[in-house]
Amino acid sequence: MLTGRITITKSRGRSARCGFSWLWVALIVVLGWFDIRTQAAETNSCGFIFDRYNLTLEAGCRTEAIGPLYYSQQTADESTLAFPPFFSSVANPSVDYTSYDFLYPLLTRLQYGREWRWQLFQLLSFSGGKEPNDAEKDRHTLFPFYFSQRSATDTNLDYTAFFPFYGTLKNRLSRDQIHFVMFPLYSETRKKDVVTDNYLYPIGAIRHGDGLQGWKIWPLAGREHKTAMLHTNGFGDLETVGGYLRSFWLWPFHLQQDNGIGTENPEKFRASIPLYVYTRSPQLDSTTVVWPFFTWLDNRAKKYREWQLPWPVVIFARGEGKTTSRVFPLFSQSHNATLESDSYLWPVYTFRRTHSDPLDFKRTRVAFYLYENTVEKNTQTGAYKRRVDMWPFFTWHRDFNGSERLQVLAPLEPAVPENAGIERNWSPLWSIWRAESNPRAGAASQSLLWNLYRCETAPAHKKVSLLFGLFQYQCDGEKQRTKLFYLTVSRKNAATQ
Repeated sequence: MLTGRITITKSRGRSARCGFSWLWVALIVVLGWFDIRTQAAETNSCGFIFDRYNLTLEAGCRTEAIGPLYYSQQTADESTLAFPPFFSSVANPSVDYTSYDFLYPLLTRLQYGREWRWQLFQLLSFSGGKEPNDAEKDRHTLFPFYFSQRSATDTNLDYTAFFPFYGTLKNRLSRDQIHFVMFPLYSETRKKDVVTDNYLYPIGAIRHGDGLQGWKIWPLAGREHKTAMLHTNGFGDLETVGGYLRSFWLWPFHLQQDNGIGTENPEKFRASIPLYVYTRSPQLDSTTVVWPFFTWLDNRAKKYREWQLPWPVVIFARGEGKTTSRVFPLFSQSHNATLESDSYLWPVYTFRRTHSDPLDFKRTRVAFYLYENTVEKNTQTGAYKRRVDMWPFFTWHRDFNGSERLQVLAPLEPAVPENAGIERNWSPLWSIWRAESNPRAGAASQSLLWNLYRCETAPAHKKVSLLFGLFQYQCDGEKQRTKLFYLTVSRKNAATQ
């Protein structure tokens, strides 16, 4: 009997789980059907169970259901469907753009025109599409062990690499081509005309290119020389690209460089660390004694003189091009014609400003992301945008059109501002209060606990919903309607009275 009871209990448990799964499927189907049916029809607001409303900050509409676990949104150019935090999709047919997130940022898929990419947490990726010359290619990556690319139209784009054993990569890791055998035993890299052969990377290397020859056995010794050359700039004029002669022995203790050879500003750099480091050129003189403790600098190009003892802890600079007073971390004040940077008890308080017409940018921080206030202004038009974050309590921002949005809570947004993936997949889960206003359209909205309370206002329109829609009030011009328990209890139409 006992065994039979256990079997029955397990069977009932499986039946309950199966029924629960079917309930979720049915609920999703009903939501989709209800969403379509209500696009052109008047609907009841059921709070965080189900609600559909017009967007405040732009033209479009949004449907939300099951609290923060489902929403769909449609604007003039873009449509979004999401089940936070598990899945979201965005499509913009006007630019042939689609994006899919699965438990962002774990797995993402992006397609833009002819280019597409699957990516698993920056480690495993598959991509493909066409080059500007219409050469099709497919790329696969299992970082850092496997890299491959295949092109059906141009086999010169093909490569395969099994790191660290053998392989070739093209246009990866900031290099035109990388070839390696039993890395770090041997590797060859190409960037433009410069070829570097590495042996037991980074110990041995031989470099050659257009006017360039060099070698090193690190950290014992090394030497590299490049001759000055004439090149045509983007305006069709000839200009001199300076050459250099660089060498070291017992790196980093003895360094020697002659830079800018063949130009109007040749520079000589010598270092015997920790005894001295000095630089001499027509535009700059710098001397360091007992590196890095005592430094004197005369920058004639930027018109200032600077004393460091030691850098970057204590710095004083005076001149037309720069004024700095710093005793880190107690205080720092630095400014020139376009930049201003201040800090007190870093990182308790920091301020940074960039002023270069038409841009005027200001950012104030307290304890990194605990509080941040950023203002970006167009000095020609007077328009500005502003963002204020206080981690983890709220984030508020205003765009150049004057539209504003407030969100409470915000545990991730201050650290990764304007991250569309976070805002789309995670922000709905903890946004217990949302407030938006659009002064140009005269519209505003507020939502508490995923529409448990929601209020919308616009010219000649107001809508209020409370407690799953048990109380609803709507005013459209001269028409007013009040609902209790989803039943109309009051209706007024001034035009017919």
